[in-house]
Amino acid sequence: MFSLNVSLFGPTIVMTLARPLFVRTQTNGNRTYLLVVENERVDGKIQQRVLYRLGRLDELLASGQLDGLLQSLGRFSEKYTVLGAHAHGESITTRTRIIGAPLIFDRLWQECGINQVLSGLLADRHFEFPVERGVFLTVLHRLVAPGSDRAAEKWKQDYAIAGADSLMLHHLYRAMAWLGEPLPESEQKGATPFAARSTKDRVEEELFARRRDLFSSLDLVFFDTTSIYFEGEGGQTIGWYGHSKDHRPDRLQMVVGVVMDQGGNPVCSELWPGNAADVKSLVPVVERLKTRFPVGEVCIVADRGMISAQTLKQIQQQKWKYILGVRMRSSKEARDEVVGRGGRYQEVYAQSVDPKDPSPLKVKEVWVEDRRYIVCRNEEQAQKDRQDREAIVASLKDALPAGDKSLVGNKGYRRFLQTSGERFTINEDKIREEERYDGKWVLTTNTELAAREVALKYKQLWMVEDIFRSMKSLLETRPIYHKCDETIRGHVFCSFLALVLRKELQDRLERKGWSLEWTDVIRDLDRLQEIEMSIDGKSYVVRTETRGTVGKVFQACGAAIPPTLRPSERSKT
Repeated sequence: MFSLNVSLFGPTIVMTLARPLFVRTQTNGNRTYLLVVENERVDGKIQQRVLYRLGRLDELLASGQLDGLLQSLGRFSEKYTVLGAHAHGESITTRTRIIGAPLIFDRLWQECGINQVLSGLLADRHFEFPVERGVFLTVLHRLVAPGSDRAAEKWKQDYAIAGADSLMLHHLYRAMAWLGEPLPESEQKGATPFAARSTKDRVEEELFARRRDLFSSLDLVFFDTTSIYFEGEGGQTIGWYGHSKDHRPDRLQMVVGVVMDQGGNPVCSELWPGNAADVKSLVPVVERLKTRFPVGEVCIVADRGMISAQTLKQIQQQKWKYILGVRMRSSKEARDEVVGRGGRYQEVYAQSVDPKDPSPLKVKEVWVEDRRYIVCRNEEQAQKDRQDREAIVASLKDALPAGDKSLVGNKGYRRFLQTSGERFTINEDKIREEERYDGKWVLTTNTELAAREVALKYKQLWMVEDIFRSMKSLLETRPIYHKCDETIRGHVFCSFLALVLRKELQDRLERKGWSLEWTDVIRDLDRLQEIEMSIDGKSYVVRTETRGTVGKVFQACGAAIPPTLRPSERSKT
């Protein structure tokens, strides 16, 4: 308890504060009065007790007495004094830095154990700079503003990143080279044919081992790839011309693959020369999983674009379990003996008007000799396929009189065209053939899972691919100017670590029942800043207000938002 004397106007106020005070207004007729009140408990109920009536609000404002009272009371509050002085331009701002993203992702970095894994691998190395901090800086930059390492070194100057102030561009290059540095010959077991095992492989394997207790086995793995082109020379062996998914066949490129578990969690990443085909990369990746990761049986789930006949033969020779998509139209067996086979469908999910319910799904098992197929059908998709085709055919009929040149240039039209003498006509047989595929897809598997389970496992691939597509901006690490294979590998691996952190944040938000847009999260975190200022020879740090998604992000991560005002470390020294 303490007493506070205020004698700015009217009689002296003497208050003994035993409980929190606050100010409220009271309106009588057309007049509003300002009151100082406190809450007290009477007979078990909270009641307000008026301690002092300050007077009519309009008169207090007009006379300036209210401002005088607040200014006088402010002498007893350092926070009010500092903020008031800053508002009146009486402070000197010495530095402003962004704190939101560094606080959140550094916390996830530590709780995922990445800092410990890196520190452990660096224990016997004697770098003259904090390598772990250099890697974190690069990963954070990839999350917030993807770009080159040169851009990251300049970008960090606006951010309060613990332990990163002394880092320079050549430190980041050396950190990338360490991540991509080949391991000793004794640790090359499990290397893919495309690249030697490097430090980044050790990091992936140890991170997997650390979170192994979160799932009992790696039953399913999902694999996807993307190509990334170079602005520069493309390293010593990595940059090659190949099929470019970026539509830049004029640039040297590399292929990056990511393996995810059935929860969409990144497991490992691989990097190949730009002329390596996707279909040839799957088998080496699975061999690495079996060799280097402590897993039992792995079931490969991949779409039809990832699997060639040769790859499937290798998978079967290895006796690996698989669930693979089948090209219905190009596979003669699927087209002639599977899609048209009679038999009753088993309903997995019924059609529903509730958009939150799963999409309707029916499945049918078909055997061709010793090969097992699952035919899946979605009634909603079948209706859409039919409507789309009818719209294309109707438009094609209208376009026929315009001439052959306009028809050939339209990809949708070409599917249903045939040559009849000197003119194109509509291919009615092709239309009837396409009807057979409405709403269907075909899977092949060597598992003993029930047909419905096979279909549901494959649908998980779509969800994982959605995650991969939404995160591909993190893998698009352009521009890449590195000249050495080691630094290129390290640069790309930082994108993988960025995937790990982003997925971790996404999972934590979803556990709270929050679905937040990634762009909103990054924008709002970038608005959270600390301003260091000097007032009357003392230094303070003031935090800006929290906006948008910031509160939910900090809550989901179990992180505390820094106080609005605190003394600067410079004042303490």
